[in-house]
This record gives sequence, structure tokens and C-alpha cells, in this order.
Amino acid sequence: MVCITLPDGSRREFDHPVSVLEVARSIGTGLGKAALAGKLAVDGEPARLVDASHVIDRDASLSIVTDKDPEGLDLIRHSTAHLLAYAVKSLFPDAQVTIGPVIENGFYYDFSYKRPFTPEDLEAIEKKMAELARRDEAVTREEWGRDEAVKFFRGIGEAYKAEIIASIPTNEKISLYREGDFIDLCRGPHVPSTGRLRVFKLMKVAGAYWRGDSNNEMLQRIYGTAWARKEDQDAYLHMLEQAELRDHRRIGRELDLFHFQDEAPGLIFWHPKGWTVWQQVEQYMRQVYQDNGYQEVKAPQILDLSLWKKTGHWDNYQENMFTTESENRVYGLKPMNCPGHVQIFNAGLHSYRELPLRYGEFGQCHRNEPSGSLHGMMRVRGFTQDDGHIFCTEDQLQEECAAFTRLLQKVYADFGFTEILYKVATRPEKRIGADEVWDKAEQALKDSLDLSHCEYEVSEGEGAFYGPKIEYTLKDAIGRHWQCGTIQVDFSMPARLGAEYVDAQDQRRTPVMLHRAILGSLERFIGMLIENHAGALPAWLSPHHAVVCCISDASADYAEQLAADLKRQGLRVFADVRGEKITRKIREHSLQKIPYILVVGEKERESGAVSVRGRGNLDLGSMPVADFTARLQHEISTRQQGTELAQA
Repeated sequence: MVCITLPDGSRREFDHPVSVLEVARSIGTGLGKAALAGKLAVDGEPARLVDASHVIDRDASLSIVTDKDPEGLDLIRHSTAHLLAYAVKSLFPDAQVTIGPVIENGFYYDFSYKRPFTPEDLEAIEKKMAELARRDEAVTREEWGRDEAVKFFRGIGEAYKAEIIASIPTNEKISLYREGDFIDLCRGPHVPSTGRLRVFKLMKVAGAYWRGDSNNEMLQRIYGTAWARKEDQDAYLHMLEQAELRDHRRIGRELDLFHFQDEAPGLIFWHPKGWTVWQQVEQYMRQVYQDNGYQEVKAPQILDLSLWKKTGHWDNYQENMFTTESENRVYGLKPMNCPGHVQIFNAGLHSYRELPLRYGEFGQCHRNEPSGSLHGMMRVRGFTQDDGHIFCTEDQLQEECAAFTRLLQKVYADFGFTEILYKVATRPEKRIGADEVWDKAEQALKDSLDLSHCEYEVSEGEGAFYGPKIEYTLKDAIGRHWQCGTIQVDFSMPARLGAEYVDAQDQRRTPVMLHRAILGSLERFIGMLIENHAGALPAWLSPHHAVVCCISDASADYAEQLAADLKRQGLRVFADVRGEKITRKIREHSLQKIPYILVVGEKERESGAVSVRGRGNLDLGSMPVADFTARLQHEISTRQQGTELAQA
């Protein structure tokens, strides 16, 4: 007898070995039709995904995976990658297939082919994929010996597959998946048949080196997306359209905020208007530091390599570090701020009464990111972190983390982000420190989120080797997720660098170090802000609050005088007294997304008023200058996300 325990605790018994699909059918016809795979646990081992055809020959726990499960969507995408390879081989027999994994929102497959794939090729490949899916061919698993598989793939001209298989230990069985006349190396599992793959789209072709090594051949990577339901794919494609319209690189050029150039890869040239935005963000965060017990510090840009070796960064991170030499000494350009903060802490002996001690720095860091991974302001080589480190006792962990979460929520709301996802990343297999210390730290993080009434996920094993962490992810205006803030518990670095405090019993103790950031990289966060607001930043962040436009030369003096008066009151305002038509001025400044356009003519000059136009072509009418100024200043001081005058 084979006893299968289902997720609800019920059991089903069979007098013979039984497949996952048979179990699904025994539960109900509908589930049998919907089943893609199974999540199987045998003999107390962790659950693993298996094909629907997998035969269970002993007692086990089983849950049926359908396209409604996250694992089901991954299966669909993985199987669609194989369908892509099947279609490419059908249309281009000389192409060689290499690897094709699932990625966020889709998949890719790398090919070696004698010429570049064209947009017309992609259309033909996608059409062929649809044809193969309609055939509803069974996807079946086979196990081969390694040498047999190497010989087979070499024989059909698939040198890359043969190389992958040859790197696998001799005694391991090789799993292959067959659909129609196409066979591919894969661990699996896969959907039962190609007919389960109904919603997909090929997106683009890019270059990729074989095995990620620039010394190897450049392959062609075809990206695609796949979904369980058409409405989900339509929503995703619409989001991509919106993302392209909001691309911070394009908006940065159009609004004259910043630029990039080849002479400084991964670095930003800030223009006056863009640097004004930067200053607003930095000054806001500096006030946050001051209001929440942080002492602002500044550590050196370069530190002797011996220090980076002590911290463990050189052993684990050297390929991402820039170095320089002087007088026969080697220095590392800092990729992060924490070692410098420990040196500041170590400069004096601290009492337990001083803890928690909170340091904050707008620390400029550099990381030698691969050129292929650079992406505007989102992935750079030089960046500034709103970095902070808290030195505290173990007993202070929970409250410090809870206070940080509350602070982070307020900061994000001020910038227009109200939806936050929380994740606790727990101990990895390779770690330092006693389990009881990890227990205490992990529980403190979870309790801190409970205190803040935050629902959270637990990511088992995804913590750093030195301690667990909370990750804070923002959801933007078009539904994208951005991981920004973090607070990490570190038991390692303070001890490695000799940090100590004196406890109540006059004993030397090593403090716990909390690494925390709210915005993370200021460059990346400003890029997010630009995209979230599609360039129409709230007035408090905008490079200019308003522009004063004269209708004619007769009112030019009044426009300049008014702009000067508003600037003296702390507003970022300028006058446009060009001899252009007022309609052209309004159009140009609207495209620059300036929050308010103030139009003045003879009538406004005589009455001491302004005619106000809000962003979005809103005609807000005429009002006394004092009324406009008071409303705008209130909008700025309260960090309104919209235009308060438009709401009045």
C-alpha cells in the first residue's frame, strides 16, 4: 500500500505505485486537468518539485501544483524556455542551444548561430512556438548515463550541451526531456505537455558570453515572458510600456538633470537642476538623522588593504573593489562605509550608558561592477549611501529595529511610497556565531516587525554570513518592486575590528552592530523617484517650484521683480521674460514639468496678483501673490505629493 498525505491532512491509499497525476485525478477531475507537477516529501526529506508523471512508490506527503501556484508559474516559464529552443532548432537547425533558465517575469535561452537573429526571426520563432504548443506534444523525462549523453549531443552537433554534461561527475545520471523530435538536458520538472503553454511573448535579443566569460564566444540571448493567463501578460506588457515612458535616463535628458558618457562608465554628471533634486533629498535625510538621534560622521574614501583583510571584504569581495597605490602601500577605495564607522567608534572607550550609539554618513562608495550590468542610475560604480550604523547591546536589538521600521515608513511616505513589503532573511548554512545568538537576533527582528504591525515573509537561509536582516521593498506607481531599505545584524565585524564598550559590571564587551540604510544608494533612489513620478516630482523636490512668465514686454519688469521677491522667501523661482508668445512659454515649461506657471500681464501688475497654472494644464485662476506664496510654502513644508493649489 502507498499512503499519500495531502496538504489538508487527509490521506489517500493506493494498492500500487501511483503517479502524481493519478493522485490529482483521484481528488477530482478538475484538479487532474489542472495539475502541472507535484510537491513531494518522502522519508522526512524536504519537499521537492517533481513531474506530474513521477511515480510514488512509498508513503509520502504531496501537494498538487497548478498554474495558480508560484511554483506553477515558474514551471510554465521554464518549459516555455524549452519550447523556444525547440522552435529555434526547428527553424534554424544549425543553431546550437546552450542554457535557458527562468528569470523574473520570464525566461531566456542562449544560442550560438552563424548570424544575428533579426526582429523578423523573432516573429517567426514565436509563431513556431505557438504551432508547437497547439500540437500538445507530451513532455517526457528520460535518464541517461553521462558518457552516453555526451556522445549523443556531440553526435548531433550540440557542442555546448556536450561540454555542460562532460563537466558533471561520471557516476551521476543525466536527466533529459523530450518533446516531439526535440530533446534537451534539464533537471526538470516540466509541464506534462506543450499544450499547457498558451501565453507567451518573445521580447528581445541581447548578447551574452558563454559561461559569462568575456574570453568565450558571444552568444545570442533571446528573452521572453510567459504567464498562466493572458490578462496577466497584458498587464505586464502595459507595465513595461509605462516603464519605458518613465525611464529615468530619458527623463533626465529631457529635463536637463544629468547625463552619462563613455569616459566615466557607471558614473553620473549632475547638471544644476539634477543637483538641486539631490540636495533636497540629502538635506531631508540630514534632518532625519538629526531628529532621530544620529550623529553624522565622515570616514575616508580609501583605507589600507590590511583593514579590508581584517573585515573579510578582501577575501570575499575583492573582485568588486577598486585599489590604488602610494609609497608602496596598497589601498582599497571603499565599497561600503561600515569599517570606517567602526574606526570612529574605536577612537574612544564607550560606556554602556552611551548605547545605542547611532552614526550616519552620506558615504561615497565605489564598486567595480561589470560594465554589462551598469544601468543608468539604477546600477552604477560610484554612489552615495545614506548609510548608518548602530552600536548597541543584544537587549537593545528589538527596540532599535522597531524604531528603525517606524522611521523608514515615515520617510518613504514623505517621498510618495506607501506600500512596503517586509522580508526577514534568516541564517544561511555558512555562517559565524552560536545558534543561540542567531535565535535571539532573528526573533528580535520578527518581534520588531510585529511591534510595528507589519506583515512579513521569512526568507529562510538568505541572511548574511554574519547575521540576519530585514529587507524593505517599495511598490511604485506602476506596480514594480524596488528593494531599498535594510537593517542587518552583525556579530562579526565589531569583534574582528576590536570594537568594545564597558558594561555595568565594568567588563569589556563587544557591541552588536546594526547596518541600516533607508534610501540605500541616493543615485538609485532618485532614479526611482523620477520613474515613480514620471518626472513630475512633488513641489518640495522639484528643481523649480514655479516660473513667472510675462505676457508682453510691458509686464517683464513685474515678472522679474516677482521672481526676485519669491526667491527671497526661499522659493526656487525664475522669470521667463523672453519675447516669445505666452502659449509657447506655457507649453515649454509644462514639458519641463514645473509645478506652477505664473502668468503676469498688465492686469496682474496693477492688481498685485498672478494667474496660476498647475502642472497637468490646470487653470487655477488669478489670486493675490501672498495667497499663492502661503499655499505653495505650505505644500512644500508638508511635502504634499500632489499640487495643493489644485486641490484647494
